[in-house]
Amino acid sequence: MTRRSTLRFAMRGLWRELRSGDALVLFGALAVAVASMTAVGFFTSRVAAGVAREATQVLAADLRLESASPIAARVLARARRDGLRVAQETSFPTALFHGDRSQLVAVNAVTPDYPLRGRVRIADVPYGPAIATTAIPARGTVWLDSRTAAVLGLRPGMSLRVGAIRLRFTRVLAFRPDQSVGLVSLAPALLMNAADLPATTLIQPGSRATYAALFAGPPAAVAAYRTALRAHPDPAVRIRDAAENSRELGSAVERASRFLNLASLSAVLLAAVGVAMSARRWASRRVDGVALMKCLGASQRFVLGVALAELAAIGALALIAGTLAGAIAESGIAWLLRSLVARELPAASVQPIAVAFATELAMLLGVALPPLIRLRRTPPLRVLRRDAAPPRLRHGVVPALALVALFAILWLMVRDSALVVDLAAGVVAVGAVLAAAGFVLVRVTRRFRGGVGVAWRYGLANVSRRGVASVLQVVAFGLGLMILLLLAVVRGDLMREWRASVGARAPNEFLINIRPQDVPALRRALAALGAADTPMFPVIRARITAIDSRPIASLHFAGARGRAFAEREQNLTWSADLMPDNRLVAGRWWTPADEGKPWVSISTEYRDALHLKLGDAISFDVAGEPLTVRVASIRQVRWDSFRPNFFLVFPPRLLDGAAGTEITSVYLDARERPGLAALAQRFPTVTVIDVDAILAQVRTIIDRASLAVQYVSLFTLAAGVIVLLAAVQATRDERRHESAILRTLGASRFTVLSGVAAEFVALGSLSGLLGAAGAAATGWWVAHRLFALRYAPDPRLWWFGILGGTVLVGVSGTLAARRVVGAPPAQSLRAEG
Repeated sequence: MTRRSTLRFAMRGLWRELRSGDALVLFGALAVAVASMTAVGFFTSRVAAGVAREATQVLAADLRLESASPIAARVLARARRDGLRVAQETSFPTALFHGDRSQLVAVNAVTPDYPLRGRVRIADVPYGPAIATTAIPARGTVWLDSRTAAVLGLRPGMSLRVGAIRLRFTRVLAFRPDQSVGLVSLAPALLMNAADLPATTLIQPGSRATYAALFAGPPAAVAAYRTALRAHPDPAVRIRDAAENSRELGSAVERASRFLNLASLSAVLLAAVGVAMSARRWASRRVDGVALMKCLGASQRFVLGVALAELAAIGALALIAGTLAGAIAESGIAWLLRSLVARELPAASVQPIAVAFATELAMLLGVALPPLIRLRRTPPLRVLRRDAAPPRLRHGVVPALALVALFAILWLMVRDSALVVDLAAGVVAVGAVLAAAGFVLVRVTRRFRGGVGVAWRYGLANVSRRGVASVLQVVAFGLGLMILLLLAVVRGDLMREWRASVGARAPNEFLINIRPQDVPALRRALAALGAADTPMFPVIRARITAIDSRPIASLHFAGARGRAFAEREQNLTWSADLMPDNRLVAGRWWTPADEGKPWVSISTEYRDALHLKLGDAISFDVAGEPLTVRVASIRQVRWDSFRPNFFLVFPPRLLDGAAGTEITSVYLDARERPGLAALAQRFPTVTVIDVDAILAQVRTIIDRASLAVQYVSLFTLAAGVIVLLAAVQATRDERRHESAILRTLGASRFTVLSGVAAEFVALGSLSGLLGAAGAAATGWWVAHRLFALRYAPDPRLWWFGILGGTVLVGVSGTLAARRVVGAPPAQSLRAEG
């Protein structure tokens, strides 16, 4: 037959099977998997684009040029011709005077369009509530940060001398977008209008000043302008792209995305189980039709072509329906997580559709195709003898294809080789345990079914008689219940642990530039404010010069973070103990005997950005002194703990003699915070940075992420229902025949239905117990491996598992089989005949 006739025959057959419901379960499983992946994929792609856009606020622009001399006018003119908005900023240190008090400050003189990205935040009083503004100081006025105002004893409305002129202090400067992305950099001290700068006479030949040109506009125009600048580089001008956003917010967003991806992965894996079971059922229902087709002269090629065409059509329909459902569901997720990005999210990428298609293809080829391949070898004798079945595929082919499909699905969704291996090993191990438990159940029911009542005897006989089918049902129910418990119970525990890690008393004030000699007095002052037992961490600045004896200038790093680590000064610290918010992922922590050894512990971000590994040698310039150390350990850092954390940590005594300062973080409530003004006057070198706004945003992200995960879990629930339907459908024909025989021999409908209920209760209780054990183990692994959280299984998990499995599988399975059992015996037997 021609390809056209094969396709026409396949489409007619598929339409009949969809109308009869035989292919609907397979279609539903595929559609749920695609919908789950596209919903989460669309949203995470929009968040990634939104975060990249919001990261421009770190520069107050899309692109920034910095130089020790004024930026050439032709460079600014070229940008304006290319359709970019332009602003300028001049920064330099100077001393401010008010009465007999003085303070060294960083002056930032800006033009009216500043900032091009982000907002300046101002307050009416030092350390008071701040609001966002698009304005800059008017001519003749300045905005000062809280610490400077407190040290100089200034109140809004007072004037102070800035160079050769006097300017009026009108607003407290709480935040400037390009002040820094971290929590350990100096906050801006003074913002003024660039029009007032010449009158101050502070900029003279040889003055230490930094000139910046800021550019913003459409992404294509910015990219073209950046390319033009790099085509003719000026060694004296530094080009800065948008850096990453705050590590604390970035960590919270990353965790929210991981929770969403975990929920989506759960739905996809569960849907894959549904695809495997429904495809097996679908293939078994086609055996008689294929045998008849062969009797009429159909070739193996034609049979296989029809099966492949029908499978491809189901996959295409599921991809379309799932993508549409995912797009609709994504709008709901975006609404729930609207606080992740302040502005409206960009349009979604089409990449999730490609990933969903690849995942669906892996399911079809790995778990749905093998039973259909067997159909081509169905013997024509099947028309006369029901026991004539197509031969099985070669030993190990089906498990091998399923394992390849599992790896492909995990890789497409995770993209981390080590994590894929761990997840695949976990899924295979759980499946093996469930299968072993199913075989044990089959053996046990054969021995003990004689000591129970009629209904239980019939139900347990069904379990033992079906053997392989019962084992497959235990595996399917167990995986389904494990994933549902993981999302219903364990997910709540992990969310509570995450929320507790950013609790009501998480540090909301960072104190930096603490002189070592001020530490004892500062501790007492903080204790008087209500912040006792405050840990202090030493900080020194250093620049990386080489990796494994190769100069850093000769190395190339693709990512912006790698270039930033290589170019900028780093904050170093030392500690005898591993910090509470850090977890070792490689190497070992030092002991007291290792103090003073040339070692360093690096964070995973530092490792990934600079492509480092254990044993690599890193050279630093520490205040003009060379220092070479080797990587002794790698740490995963919880940046959203709001306690001081570092990319680089050294052993004690190695950096003795290096001059530095100290840093700490404290929690102060609204009643205690006004005392910071007096503390700033007493310790004028200490800078206080308020992180209440970031804390509030992280807490909002946690709450919204919890809602979004519950929302995405609906896909998992749908996949669980499909698995249940597929499991019941797998034995529907056999149950119909058994029910007809028993009722013909005198058994009542109630007795038969009670036996079915007993069967599903036995399967459900065992599946629930094993599902709870799997959820507890998976929860611990997820908490430890993915989220760096502590996790102790909730004792209620076991009760939920056993009772949930018994009730959910028992009741749902009985209700689903009720129609089969209730069919008239004569009708069932005639259909079988």
